[in-house]
Amino acid sequence: MKVAVFSTKPYDREFLTQANQIKRADHELRFLEPRLSIETAALVHDATAVCGFVNDVLDRPVLRMLAAGGIRLVALRCAGFNNVDLVAARELGITVARVPAYSPEAVAEHTVALMLSLNRNIHRAYARVREGNFALDGLLGFDLKGRTIGIVGTGRIGICVARIMTGFGCKVLGADPRHAAEFTGLGGRYTHMDELLSRSDIITLHCPLTPETRHLIDAEAIGAMKQGVMIINTGRGALVETRALIRGLKSGKIGHVGLDVYEEESDLFFENLSEQIIQDDIFARLLTFPNVLITGHQAFFTREALTAIAETTIGNITQFERAGQPTHPVSVEMLA
Repeated sequence: MKVAVFSTKPYDREFLTQANQIKRADHELRFLEPRLSIETAALVHDATAVCGFVNDVLDRPVLRMLAAGGIRLVALRCAGFNNVDLVAARELGITVARVPAYSPEAVAEHTVALMLSLNRNIHRAYARVREGNFALDGLLGFDLKGRTIGIVGTGRIGICVARIMTGFGCKVLGADPRHAAEFTGLGGRYTHMDELLSRSDIITLHCPLTPETRHLIDAEAIGAMKQGVMIINTGRGALVETRALIRGLKSGKIGHVGLDVYEEESDLFFENLSEQIIQDDIFARLLTFPNVLITGHQAFFTREALTAIAETTIGNITQFERAGQPTHPVSVEMLA
């Protein structure tokens, strides 16, 4: 099958090519650096499938253009599918597939790395020491043991975070409409969002982005939190209302923020902009806070995760070619 692969970097080429060979799939992969959008959809040419990533645009106009060009499959090499108009895809006869799980440990471990770095001010200490400043003023942290961690979304990643944090001796609260026996088996306790917000010392987000969870963390939610709370988001950027987050930081209500995602990240992340002036004033404001640590959507970025993503993506394409249905399809019903 001919596949146009958008938003590719050298590591995408390496792992997808390797998976294509290992699986003996023999797909013709055409790697394209640009993000998929209405302006770049014409690059598809004679492919029958496109492979997209988290910031590719797959709304109705783009899907209509892809369908007109003969595209029958959109194979996402990510778990999230909030960037796809699933209703339009179904109407146009385009099948959508995703990678529902790759290495939950990769994201969970990065989540905890952000917690530890912020708590013990590792990012600030690193910069100081490189300048010959060994003073400890302003680097005071706290013991994690005995602290309460609120985990919003207890799927595979949330459970991995719970397992790690219980190992630190933390109390773990969970908020999720679907209760997982593994979470409670680790000592976690399910509760409603109001209690999670008010009791947690650290709140970490691992739920999908839906119309209901968009700006889940807004001014009202922040107002219900503990003074000095730490907020971590390695889920989806739009789970957090960034303007409200900044107000919480300025007031001191929020003590630390760790972000691996940002609601307007599509024009920033995965690119080297070091020689440019960042035009996003809200993002630039976030960077001014010493108690904010931002990474560029790299929580998934481990060798194990990239291997699993590539193999699952190639598997979806192969299964669609053979049987007309990918191994991990995405349907409109999954939005409910």
